[in-house]
Amino acid sequence: MDEKKVMLSGIQPSGDLHLGNYLGAIKNWGARAEEFDCYYFMADMHTITVRQNPADLRRRTLEQLAQYIACGLDPEKNTLFIQSHVPAHAELGWVLNCYTMFGELSRMTQFKDKAAKHKDNINGGLFTYPALMAADILLYQPDYVPVGEDQKQHCELTRDVAQRFNHIYGDVFKIPEPYIPKAGARIMGLSAPESKMSKSMPEGCVFLMEKPEDIQRKFKRAVTDSDTERCVRYDPAAKPGVSNLMNIYAAVTGKTMPEIEAEFDGQGYGKFKPAVGDAVIECLRPIREEASRILQDKAYLESVYKAGAEKASYVANKTLRKVYKKIGFVAR
Repeated sequence: MDEKKVMLSGIQPSGDLHLGNYLGAIKNWGARAEEFDCYYFMADMHTITVRQNPADLRRRTLEQLAQYIACGLDPEKNTLFIQSHVPAHAELGWVLNCYTMFGELSRMTQFKDKAAKHKDNINGGLFTYPALMAADILLYQPDYVPVGEDQKQHCELTRDVAQRFNHIYGDVFKIPEPYIPKAGARIMGLSAPESKMSKSMPEGCVFLMEKPEDIQRKFKRAVTDSDTERCVRYDPAAKPGVSNLMNIYAAVTGKTMPEIEAEFDGQGYGKFKPAVGDAVIECLRPIREEASRILQDKAYLESVYKAGAEKASYVANKTLRKVYKKIGFVAR
């Protein structure tokens, strides 16, 4: 039997997961395990380039892990771990700092963006984190790294650093390919349907762990459209608010746009918005309940991240030993 290709993805536990994350991406992740050997880690080391409240960071890291499992990432089929539990990330990160050029780092758009937002804390980690990100990836010799538009630059830098290292020392790193995930539903904010749903606009963002009554309140307040016909019709250009709600309803119920238009024919927004809220509440209910149950079972959650770190460390340390030997470090 052919070995599965390896895929790796790290996500910062910097905020709560929301409906856009789930319908746009996470919903499809569970099925990847049939095709790929998947590694998912909570990128807590990256999170501290911006000041964090320690208690919040711990809580969010564990909540995110529990939510991933509740969303269908089976720990028996996926390697789930916390970045800081695998010391090889920091160790290879330092080595790759020494093979990443200053000019390359200074061109990274995310550094410029974050430096502009956090002028009082432009630290070294904020500048050099792409070398740590390259280490995150290259440790596991993955074939694919899922990337959105905002991460393409990091993937390109990782490939450049890996090729530079291989050119000096021979075939050490596999050069990973970017993997453009199958697009899920593109979910826009309830309060600003021209922008993607984002935790930075909490009043228009539905969080996976939110109470049903709070979800329903947000849908009832959702921006619709100022046209006079007030009918449920799919037209993203003329009716962005209603079309976004229809996208959400379609994603959680499996219904087509014509079916939704027929279902709410002649009923107006007053009936439609609460119906979308109810459908979303029912879609998220099993995720919220399962994540809550997992968070209560601290022993189980600990067993997942410890087993994940053990497996990840075994793979990562093989790469690290090879790198250390190539650059001339004395074997431990």
